[in-house]
Amino acid sequence: MCSFAQVPSLQKAQQMKVDDLSDEQVRQIVAEMKRNKVSLDQIDSYAQQKGIPADQVLKLKDRIRALNLEKEFTTGTPTNAKLEETERTVDNENIISARDVQPMSLEEKRRMKIFGAELFSNKNLTFEPNLRMATPPNYRLAAGDELVIDVYGYSEVQHKLKVSPEGYVRIPYLGPVYVNGLTMEEATTRITKQLGTIYGGIKSGNTFVQISLGTIRSIKVLLIGEIDRPGSYTLPSLATVANALYVSGGPNENGSFRDIQVIRNGAPIARFDLYDFLTNGDLTNNIVLQDQDIVKVNPYKTRVELVGEIKRPAIFEAKDNESLQDILNFAGGYTDKSLRDMLRATRINNKEREVVNIPAEQIATFKLRSGDKIFVDSVLNRYSNRITITGAVFHEGEYALEGNMTVADLIKKAGGVKEEASLSRAVIFRLKEDYTPSGSSFNVQDALSGKQTIALQREDSVVIYSKLGLREDYQVKISGQVNAPGYFNYADSLHLEDLILMAGGLRDAASLQRVEVSRRIRGKTYSPNDSTTSIVAQFDLSTDMSAMTGYALQPFDEVVVRKSPTYSEQASVSIDGEVVYPGAYTINSKREKISDVMKRAGGLRPEAYAEGAVLLRKTFVNASDSAFLDSKLQVYYNKMEDSTAITKMQSAVSRKEQLLGINLQKILAQPGSKFDLLLEEGDIIKIPKKLQTVQLFGEVYFPKKVRFDNNIGFREYINGAGGFTNGALKRRSYIVYANGEVKSTRKVLFFNRYPKVKPGAEIYVPAKKESRGLSGQEALGITTGIASLALIIVTVLDKIK
Repeated sequence: MCSFAQVPSLQKAQQMKVDDLSDEQVRQIVAEMKRNKVSLDQIDSYAQQKGIPADQVLKLKDRIRALNLEKEFTTGTPTNAKLEETERTVDNENIISARDVQPMSLEEKRRMKIFGAELFSNKNLTFEPNLRMATPPNYRLAAGDELVIDVYGYSEVQHKLKVSPEGYVRIPYLGPVYVNGLTMEEATTRITKQLGTIYGGIKSGNTFVQISLGTIRSIKVLLIGEIDRPGSYTLPSLATVANALYVSGGPNENGSFRDIQVIRNGAPIARFDLYDFLTNGDLTNNIVLQDQDIVKVNPYKTRVELVGEIKRPAIFEAKDNESLQDILNFAGGYTDKSLRDMLRATRINNKEREVVNIPAEQIATFKLRSGDKIFVDSVLNRYSNRITITGAVFHEGEYALEGNMTVADLIKKAGGVKEEASLSRAVIFRLKEDYTPSGSSFNVQDALSGKQTIALQREDSVVIYSKLGLREDYQVKISGQVNAPGYFNYADSLHLEDLILMAGGLRDAASLQRVEVSRRIRGKTYSPNDSTTSIVAQFDLSTDMSAMTGYALQPFDEVVVRKSPTYSEQASVSIDGEVVYPGAYTINSKREKISDVMKRAGGLRPEAYAEGAVLLRKTFVNASDSAFLDSKLQVYYNKMEDSTAITKMQSAVSRKEQLLGINLQKILAQPGSKFDLLLEEGDIIKIPKKLQTVQLFGEVYFPKKVRFDNNIGFREYINGAGGFTNGALKRRSYIVYANGEVKSTRKVLFFNRYPKVKPGAEIYVPAKKESRGLSGQEALGITTGIASLALIIVTVLDKIK
């Protein structure tokens, strides 16, 4: 019988008791230890590492010995495929273990094409003998079998006894009882009779005896003939022919799957046909083997190959009385696409090959010859009566061509034409006799009315065109101050007010006057003096659009709703820092200035530093300004040599704001003066506390921040930082004040006049450009040029004289 075995790991054994493990699981644990090269002596420490308790380890060792698996820790798996005297020991673990995965050779690939060969290469399939089933009635006891004798009733005793090599079981207090060759029923009768001499309750019926088979013996079986790994094998005594074949790898490339003999005592006693099992699940001749049995796999006689449209393409073995129909049955029959009227075969004759045609009526009687290769073709990939209709019909698709069918009949089967169908012209695409495509047109209205009769042919394709598909999609566009501007599908009799409603209505800033509609010029006669490119109309709308303008839109019209010139949204500025009431303030008028909002903020706090006040203003507001700035800034970046300056510029632009230096002292002292700037939306005025430090940057020996001292000047601050470095460009030094104002060093006669230092100022000393001296080659070139020039001058002067 076949079964699917799960592969347990030793880690799983710690979660269950060894008594609950099946024999198969124990064998798999042994296989795992064997792969890890663990000997039987090391099983205690190995199992302890896996978390198995000590008492379970003892039980596991007993189970391993009971299954006769000790030898697996010392012997390897033999690899010699030839028949030799070396005996191969194979127990149940070997029967179900998966063979090592190796690349498949050409011979193995050819073998895998043979029907049934996959049975012996499937690692999940096993023919393990069922050792838990009831003992077969014809099973005869022999040396090595274990009997379990259970006496119960008035007397209670249990014995587990092995059959000795002489055929006896030695029962305590009774002596040896000969059981060799007896069936279980015969052995039970004999032992019960013998036990009756010491247990009187057996005869009186108060004591009972039950005898069962414990562990079974091993038998030796010889496998010969055309087999993958012939040799002598040790198997459980319940093993069958299928078990022995699976252990030995099954028939080889030349071995028969249908003529497998079992020879016992020199005479064949059974023939096993694997096809009975593969096709019908019949294991009638899969007999239980006995000790010293010989399983012989004979060479095959007739093999044929089936390819093409069959369910199981493979190489099949045929018996003398079987026909091609029997082989087709083995293959599962034809597929849905197979051509069954005619099969083709290639056959090997004495001198050459030939092709044989096999009509369907000869398949049941066709005699096979070894080496035949039968091809089952597929039906043609075309239709015998297909016609197609697509386009403006209700049910487009493929239809069957019926006798004398016309285009009108096909249109009716397709549910008729749609309302938008173009009735003046349709096309039939047709294949000529040489299968080249051709097309012809017809009038749909005439075909439906019967004025024009067009007969259809096989593979005709009728296309009914839609009026909507033969022109550009009609749309209208609306933009500006509407809630959902965009494109909308045009509908007949669509008016201006309808489109505004479709766009979600007007925004709050929309102007009801001068709504503009632009229209394409279509179908106009060409005139070289006409330069008009579009038609533009303007309309005034009512407040609730109840009064219709009566202006009907046409396809591709574009409507623009503009913003009201008097509409203005609130704009705010922010004041941060040392004012009485910092925060956001709304601009009251377009003429509001810094001094006005400072009054609203309560003026400056006592600790405010007015000279350090700055104004942050947005650099641009809309996308057009951004594009303009991007092009201009790129020019500035290209001219800048200092990477720090470029980084600062890019940072300011990315923030979309610019630092403006303001003179807050003069603004507060002279409101409305030129220093008092008009406010814009988003302006931020920052007023710091009184600053007490000065920061030095650039080419000084120790750039740092120092305390401001009103009694010292520019040079003293430089000296306090270690002085100018050798690379300092003194005449280009400059100061950035706290309000963003910048003042640079000026040249007065031959002296540098440095700017005044104020609290919070930043002093910058730039570096000189690197000057490179002339190289030797450059100096030589200049000298040579000067000498040549001097020689020319002398020559010219000589000629003048």
